[in-house]
Amino acid sequence: MHKKTYLILTTIVSALGGLLFGYDTGVINGSQYYFSQYFDLDAAMKGWVVGSALLGCFVGAIIAGPISNFTGRKNSLILSSILFSISAWGSGLPAFLPESVSLLVMFRIIGGLGIGLASMNAPTYIAEIAPAKIRGTLVSYYQLAIVIGFFVVFLATYFIGNSATEAENIQDGWRFMFWSELIPSLSFLILLFFVPKSPRWLAMKGLKGQAMDILVKIHGKEIANTEIQEIEKSLKKEEKKAKVNIFAKGVFSIIVIGTVLSVLQQFTGINAVLYYGADIFEKALGFGKEDVLAQQILLAAVNLVFTFVAMATVDKFGRKPLIYIGSVGMIVGFLLLGGSLMMNEVGLVSLIGVLTFIGAFAMSMGPVVWVVLSEMFPNNIRSIAMSIAVAAQWAANYVVSQSFPIVVDSEMNNSDFWSGSLPYFIFVAFILIIIFFTAKFIPETKGKSLEELEDMWDIPDRLKATDAKQ
Repeated sequence: MHKKTYLILTTIVSALGGLLFGYDTGVINGSQYYFSQYFDLDAAMKGWVVGSALLGCFVGAIIAGPISNFTGRKNSLILSSILFSISAWGSGLPAFLPESVSLLVMFRIIGGLGIGLASMNAPTYIAEIAPAKIRGTLVSYYQLAIVIGFFVVFLATYFIGNSATEAENIQDGWRFMFWSELIPSLSFLILLFFVPKSPRWLAMKGLKGQAMDILVKIHGKEIANTEIQEIEKSLKKEEKKAKVNIFAKGVFSIIVIGTVLSVLQQFTGINAVLYYGADIFEKALGFGKEDVLAQQILLAAVNLVFTFVAMATVDKFGRKPLIYIGSVGMIVGFLLLGGSLMMNEVGLVSLIGVLTFIGAFAMSMGPVVWVVLSEMFPNNIRSIAMSIAVAAQWAANYVVSQSFPIVVDSEMNNSDFWSGSLPYFIFVAFILIIIFFTAKFIPETKGKSLEELEDMWDIPDRLKATDAKQ
């Protein structure tokens, strides 16, 4: 098999963790209308069921670093695929299981653990096998897989929902929506056995021969020799530093910068739109229940198209320019939506606002954050730092998903002044912060090897040892 083809196929398989990420978080959108009626959930309980998986994501991201260091990126992804499958099967509450909201929440949390593991390990794995000149594009496959997951699950829930009556969907349709995830989750599990282990992880474990074999298979002997030399040089530096003190000067600031960027991705409001898209289309935009799932497909299609735009430009224009362009687009989108709500003129302009926001996010903060996070951390702290940044992202996601329906239903939001627009202006404020933060703190990582990027940071040559396990 041609080396480039092998690299692309390996990237696609590992990126399927993103597809499961998108599918698992998206299936709650199409199903929540029906299971909410089945269990007669109020707004607070619906928020709990929708957001409960994020608690699992948070825990999964925290443990992802140690698990990844111990078992490797590949085995961590295998574990995540198993958790996805258990969650998909159990969330539909098979007939022999007792039906309760608590049991549904438990299986959603199990799925969240899988998402947390995959969201840290998949982009890390791709970054560690990719050559510098196309690393941004290849890591963007992960975000592409996420939006494909959303698109596919919206199609699945649309066809499942429209193949039965509303009463049938309330009784059983939402179960089939959850069970549909078994197809991609089991496929992911099987395909993972055919991809190699991360060469950088193997080198960190002292398995230079195996690492070299994989690098040759992926890049060819000439590039592999350069890559292994850079990896060994980096590891020798870390041996002199003993264990890494994540609170040491230089190191802690890198982790803080990455974590803040990760959190700000969620404070754009993206998952409020994706998780509660059905409610937004029905309540804020005035669409009938019969149109909601169809509108979700349109939303997912825009998300998918503009992710391709990001993939085509991230290694050409760089990471920071895409964040700037996308941030302006997201602000315009929410101003259109918020303004139309304030003027009580909900309609086509409102829909254009939502789709503009989605498209702008898909070409910027969606893929670029994963690219930057997978690149910016030095080799010796990458697993732990990614784990911290991703865990913080899921915590932020939980805050947004829990608070969004509460703000939407609040007296202030429904006042004559705001007319339902308040949450979108709050998101605009955070997007302005993203522009400032990116300009001041985020380095441009385009075209540099992972080892070269270490020299961009002001890290002392010697770091004090700590008890932190790497």
